[in-house]
Amino acid sequence: MIIDDHEVVRRGISEVVERAEGLKVIAEAGSVSEAVRRCELMNPDVALVDLRLPDGTGIDIIEQVKERSPQTSCVVLTSFDDDEALAESLAAGAKAYLLKTVRGAEITEVIKAVAAGRVLLDERTVTRRRADHDDPTADLTPSERKVLELIGDGMSNREIGDKLGVAEKTVKNHITSLLAKMGMQRRTQVTAWVAGQRASGWRNRH
Repeated sequence: MIIDDHEVVRRGISEVVERAEGLKVIAEAGSVSEAVRRCELMNPDVALVDLRLPDGTGIDIIEQVKERSPQTSCVVLTSFDDDEALAESLAAGAKAYLLKTVRGAEITEVIKAVAAGRVLLDERTVTRRRADHDDPTADLTPSERKVLELIGDGMSNREIGDKLGVAEKTVKNHITSLLAKMGMQRRTQVTAWVAGQRASGWRNRH
């Protein structure tokens, strides 16, 4: 299924996909509401999702599709070469993140891989991010790193406190500190960031 608010773009992607052996486009959509409705009706194996849509974002689609059509894997195909968009997409449940500058063959390869159960990233995006950005966790204390990991696991402040054997107020202090050190304002940003970094192997480097 192809989700993009530009008909010309949808047609172009559809032609590329249809030419690939073993792939077939069974539905298209140009908005969030239309995408969720058709996805639930058609149950595609893979949905190519643009991030900017007239009635919402691709993140909205990924989250709703995960709930209503769990057998469908979402692949973000966007023009946004943006770290936060990448992290939010992965946190929402996207299996891959591709830029619209990729070749048609790359798109079909990713579709087949994701349909087979793999989780992928656009390696050029990952490589660029690693090269251009310092590690925002460099100044975190060991306790703050533990809190960071547990936020990424989806735990509440109370659950983190119980896990680490500290007061909930202490957890809140750690979060306030790590947000400042990482240049973030909200806990949700931390969750998205951890999800993106884990997908690119960050856990293995710490």
